[in-house]
Amino acid sequence: MEQNALALFRRAGALLEGHFRLSSGLHSTGYLQSALVLQHPPDAAVLASALAERVRSLRPQVVISPALGGLIIGHEVARALGVRAIFAERAGGTALSLRRGFTLGSGERVLVVEDVFTTGKSTRETMDVAREAGGVVVGAAAIIDRSGGTIAFGVPHETVVQLSLPTYEADECPLCRQGIPVTKPGSRPG
Repeated sequence: MEQNALALFRRAGALLEGHFRLSSGLHSTGYLQSALVLQHPPDAAVLASALAERVRSLRPQVVISPALGGLIIGHEVARALGVRAIFAERAGGTALSLRRGFTLGSGERVLVVEDVFTTGKSTRETMDVAREAGGVVVGAAAIIDRSGGTIAFGVPHETVVQLSLPTYEADECPLCRQGIPVTKPGSRPG
């Protein structure tokens, strides 16, 4: 499935090469524009089904995703698992919090779903939101882990694709030293 998933990203023009500033503030030579793939419901369903099969044994009762990047894939994974989907968001640039009106039952089994794992920051923040709301985080999942498998969350985590795309602190970026202009794609200021 990994090669099929990468083919979907390539077909959609969603696997970009260049000099990018990621939401984490890190710089990279590669960027994954998941929204370009997920705008096609059949492709989103294929990726979500593959991810759902990898996490089904965790028996989640609800999927929570960070807005904006995790919304579509989180919803589709929830559909494939037959559970509800909720999300956390940043209101006015504040910390991530559960969207108003959403609740978690005490002890409800929660799966955190993202589009891409890079540093894991937004996944960890979403896990914290779920725990603060009374949920029990049973796992995390993403379409792609771009860390090359170096990320850890303290719970089981699954992906469809594992890549190793280099990242650099801005003051150590070789592309910046070469004078190559940086681009900030994505949905979150950074």
